[in-house]
Amino acid sequence: MTTDIRIGVVGAGLMGADHIARITHRISGAVVSAIVEPDAGRAAAAAANAPGAATFASVEEAIDADALDAVLIATPGQFHKPVLIPALAAGLPILCEKPLTPDSATSREILEAEQRLDRPHIQLGFMRRFDAQYIELRELIASGDAGEVLMIRGVHRNPSVPDSYTQKMLINDSVVHEFDVVPWLVGSPVKTVEVKHPRRNPLSPEHLREPILVLMELENGVLVDVEMNVSVQFGYQVGTEAVFSKGIARIGQPSGLQRWDEGRFSIKEHESFATRFADAYDRQIQRWVDAVRDGRLVDGPNAWDGYLVALACEAGVKALDGGIIDVERAERPAFYA
Repeated sequence: MTTDIRIGVVGAGLMGADHIARITHRISGAVVSAIVEPDAGRAAAAAANAPGAATFASVEEAIDADALDAVLIATPGQFHKPVLIPALAAGLPILCEKPLTPDSATSREILEAEQRLDRPHIQLGFMRRFDAQYIELRELIASGDAGEVLMIRGVHRNPSVPDSYTQKMLINDSVVHEFDVVPWLVGSPVKTVEVKHPRRNPLSPEHLREPILVLMELENGVLVDVEMNVSVQFGYQVGTEAVFSKGIARIGQPSGLQRWDEGRFSIKEHESFATRFADAYDRQIQRWVDAVRDGRLVDGPNAWDGYLVALACEAGVKALDGGIIDVERAERPAFYA
């Protein structure tokens, strides 16, 4: 294609608005042509960052108006399926923010719908795969330069979360990222999940029991522990440490302004995902746009990857109540080979 890809962004909340601004100001080869948002005020606010974009109350209206060439879904996960089904029926390329859907049963429905097409049309928004540090760590693991990888340690910390954040969201909205990126780093799927509950943070919202320690065993024997902590107060931090047979590698350490004053040394930390992974989001969207333009449609995690993560999340939610939970095994269809 020689003209810009017309992207319809579905959902104009925090994530959708961020993507609208990103496509308008930092992505080449694409424009936001449609904003699908039932809240008129939110749609109008988002449209201010997308000159010429039309607003619609539903994706069906945007499709019927021939207002888009591709769809970016940025709604909460429970609203993904009602957008994915008509978008697939229209044969549109799709970038869907995580999760694919909130459960494996509906994710399977999406897989079945997609397999009626000629090739995969859905890319999942697991942006960590596009982060330079994660890419470098994956390449180190694959190279064998540090020997065999034995263990992975991760931290996923938020300064705070809103009252709407629930116990299950510790898994479904947060550890969901580790369920994708760790198998991608190591090259092996998640076999079992266990959740340990350490001493509760007294600063946590009353309805949350956290932090939690999520333990995973991968099929190849690598053990993984992830500290999930959403009331840490100081900032937003995502870090990963790999333990090798010949050394250690660590990513995600602070890289901001360093200061020495009043007898103290400090480094500014990120306060949200929007800054920590800004470059990764840019790279993800640009590669997706390039793939749509040259006909590949997908350049990153696909719907099958989203289905595997849904299976791991279901095991993780069960593990919140105790026990070591097996992750259901699934055989990859040739369609996603």
